Amino acid sequence: MKTINLSYPLSVGITQEYAEPQVVAIGQFDGVHQGHASVISSAVRLAKQQGLPCAVMTFHPHPKDVMKKGNYEGNLTPLKEKQEMMARLGVDLLYIVEFSEVFSELSPQTFVDGMLLALKVKTAIVGFDFRFGYKGAGHAETLRELGGGSMDVEVIPPFEQGGEKVSSSAIRKALQSGEVEEANRLLGRPYRLRGVVVDGDKRGRTIGFPTANLRLIDKYVVPAKGVYAVRTLVQGQWLSGVMNLGVKPTFQEGVTLPSFEVHLLDFDRDIYGEELTVDLVSYIRSERKFPSIQELVAQIQADAGKAREILYSSQ
Repeated sequence: MKTINLSYPLSVGITQEYAEPQVVAIGQFDGVHQGHASVISSAVRLAKQQGLPCAVMTFHPHPKDVMKKGNYEGNLTPLKEKQEMMARLGVDLLYIVEFSEVFSELSPQTFVDGMLLALKVKTAIVGFDFRFGYKGAGHAETLRELGGGSMDVEVIPPFEQGGEKVSSSAIRKALQSGEVEEANRLLGRPYRLRGVVVDGDKRGRTIGFPTANLRLIDKYVVPAKGVYAVRTLVQGQWLSGVMNLGVKPTFQEGVTLPSFEVHLLDFDRDIYGEELTVDLVSYIRSERKFPSIQELVAQIQADAGKAREILYSSQ
């Protein structure tokens, strides 16, 4: 898969190199959840049937982040992870369109003429709730009308699971409510965080539970504070572990910025500076303050045992 960064207006070089008949799935696709995958897979199938390249057009930064509107708290899938997932879905070209306040003010007509028709898009594939152009004035039928017969449009219906529409907002809500299993069900995979191991207060080592303190490498949707059973990619190997996400109320007060600490089961190596991939598998309990270090240690032992039970039984 090739990644192409675009900005409006398209340069002559871009149109000379990439303007050719193609099938393009258009959307933000934050989460690349099962509903998004159904849109993208439809584009991949149609492109193969027609012997055309399959492209995805997405937007970066997230429009809600740029416009400072709505309930944007971070990404479900940061750009790097989104690129990896698009490649696995069989996409040939990934267009990353720079989203800015100026771009947000483009009319639906300008977007279609200046971006899609300029790239000679033959078929646009969009989700049922697709909106585009200034203040979301355009929708799928608008796209079809503005294509003027030069561009077909296919609309993919909602993807439902258990009678519920799969959506990024539902996944965000589940994560922030501590319902990680529900979020994973809607995503179709475990929710994933990535971070670099940095120095912490090293208190975990003194009580027999050394932890890897993570500095997240992107702005993620932060799940509910608490303890999670996790699988962690360390130096090319997936290991079982338990993660505490929170402010460590037993040891400190007045802290609001949560920390991410992963204790890896049956592991004792120096991994400072390493990038870890952490998949959240199950929510074990909420974070709480303990009256003594001894009671905290006993609870951590119980948490580790619970994580081991969850993770080893699901392998």
